[in-house]
Amino acid sequence: MRVAVIGTGYVGLTTGVSLAYLGHEVACVDVDEDKINRLREGELPFYEPLLGEMLAASWPRLAFTTSLPEAARGAEIVFFAVGTPANADGSPNLRYLTAAALETISALRDKSAPTVLVNKSTVPVGTGDLIGEEIRKAGLSHRVSLASNPEFLRQGRAVRDTLYPERIVAGGDEAAVDALERLYADILTQRFPEPAGAPRPAGLNRVPFVKVDRKSAEMSKYAANAFLAMKISFINEIANVCDRVGADVRHVSEVIGLDPRIGPSFLQAGIGYGGSCFPKDTRALQYIADTNGYDFKLLSAVIEVNNAQRSTIVDKAREALRGLGGKSIAVLGLAFKPHTDDLREAPSLWIIDALLREGAEVRVHDPAAADKARGLLPPGVRLAGSAAEALRGADAALLVTEWPEYLELTPDVLKSEMRNPLVIDGRNALSVLEGTDVIYRGIGIGRTAERAAVSK
Repeated sequence: MRVAVIGTGYVGLTTGVSLAYLGHEVACVDVDEDKINRLREGELPFYEPLLGEMLAASWPRLAFTTSLPEAARGAEIVFFAVGTPANADGSPNLRYLTAAALETISALRDKSAPTVLVNKSTVPVGTGDLIGEEIRKAGLSHRVSLASNPEFLRQGRAVRDTLYPERIVAGGDEAAVDALERLYADILTQRFPEPAGAPRPAGLNRVPFVKVDRKSAEMSKYAANAFLAMKISFINEIANVCDRVGADVRHVSEVIGLDPRIGPSFLQAGIGYGGSCFPKDTRALQYIADTNGYDFKLLSAVIEVNNAQRSTIVDKAREALRGLGGKSIAVLGLAFKPHTDDLREAPSLWIIDALLREGAEVRVHDPAAADKARGLLPPGVRLAGSAAEALRGADAALLVTEWPEYLELTPDVLKSEMRNPLVIDGRNALSVLEGTDVIYRGIGIGRTAERAAVSK
């Protein structure tokens, strides 16, 4: 099928490249001419594992353009995958989506063939109805259909989540939903060759295609992210209690995660969630509830807990060092999670500001996000070229992002590089080593101290 994808961020570009890999003809559209020119040269605008290899494999079926009307008129299906950043009150800013939808509808006035418009952007419930009204006002209802097709991608796993999803959700006009089912046929039946580096999960031979109404599809994205955020905030609250009573949150997580009603995912205690989705979507759902007359108390608590959790790692460092003034602190990791360079709502930025406010000297390192961080880091923060450089002479190291290379740091490296080999593990990714007879001392979140002659 001929497809246009408007927006070349994480969702739009991953969607476009993956559909081209499956054999569809795809035009990716963006208003940023420099980004489009770089994509034409095969250069990705962000870091995402496997996407570069997929781009190269799909090249003959991909086009990149700044002309939305041209791409829309040549497509059977047009995806909206533009940003919906949060306003100050938490509401989603729909100006990019509205502009894209209006320009697309205008471009379709002179097109006789039927076209399906599909929204992948995360939007308030009812946004599809507003776009549908614009289609009606343009007199195009007889040949332009509309659907909501929310994405459930995880940064760092976006390619795998596109090709091997737990479900595909489609809500809207019957013609639009049917077209999406045809478009995704090879994913639904898993009839495509596995790309290098992304093998098909064992036993996966069919993906559920869930047909719902448009408003339910729009709501499902918010509900999924809010529930996952709730699990993170819950286990962080349990970890904070564990710190006070001497229990170990790792064991508690294992016990409750074995209950199939709960499950083990998103029960890793630490410094809280960040990124482009959970913070924005939880605030947006809170706004949607408020403006519709409902006080979503549980969601408000989830947000409050997450905002407070970032301070835990700073509190532990302050206590261990008996103050942070004049201390040299290495911050390992800037991106909100490993395998991405995304710094949106990253806990690291708040943590760095907190350390500076208390008079600490801060050195930071991240294997992927360094370039993006340069314009965001406060004055005086040193950006190290390696983890070893960040650790050199440090009084403490704060593990903020659990990149694999940090998990491979040995006690010998920590002892040789650091002035005081103390690690505050904000992701509970390392074994906690405590005591005077071991090489270094580590402190986690909600974890009992243990003695172990292991490196991690």
